[in-house]
Amino acid sequence: MQQIINDIIEYLKDLVLNNNMFISLFLGMGIIILESMIPILPLALFIALNMIIFGNLVGFIISWIATILGCSLSFFIFRKGLSKRLYKNIENKPRTERLMNVVSNVSFSKLVVIMAIPFTPAFSVNIGAGLSKMKYKKFLTACIIAKISIVYFWGFVGTTFVESMSDITVIFKLLIILLIAFILSKFVINKFDID
Repeated sequence: MQQIINDIIEYLKDLVLNNNMFISLFLGMGIIILESMIPILPLALFIALNMIIFGNLVGFIISWIATILGCSLSFFIFRKGLSKRLYKNIENKPRTERLMNVVSNVSFSKLVVIMAIPFTPAFSVNIGAGLSKMKYKKFLTACIIAKISIVYFWGFVGTTFVESMSDITVIFKLLIILLIAFILSKFVINKFDID
């Protein structure tokens, strides 16, 4: 099995090297943007492949940018396409209205931490933020900060939960990144008056 995986990776590397680098980068970003809108696709696999094929730094950067673009696109699809319809339908439904108020008023720090946890369903966060009255500036800033830990986790830690959780140093590094994301979110709140 390991040989099959190695053969596939070598084939993809050759494909990237023998074709236009711009097209290769576009495809590397495109699959991650697509994953932001189709949640059943394996984000971990796509980020890991980008980092293996393009190298750690370039793979990290294109995966991070693509994740932010995909989340923003998903946010706007629900904001422009469905939010008005939702708010017309919830006028007489107090439970749904309370839920949307909670989502709209979630603190910036909590939003960053929720988005930074690798197993949070990002698609659900994008939908909730898009349907709520949350400002895009708040969503985007949280996304920029939080997606660093997601891309790091899935890129460097690996594509399987079992492998990543068996290495205590990886868990420790992830906790440090989550703490840094939380502290950075507090700084951003004070500096840019986002909350």
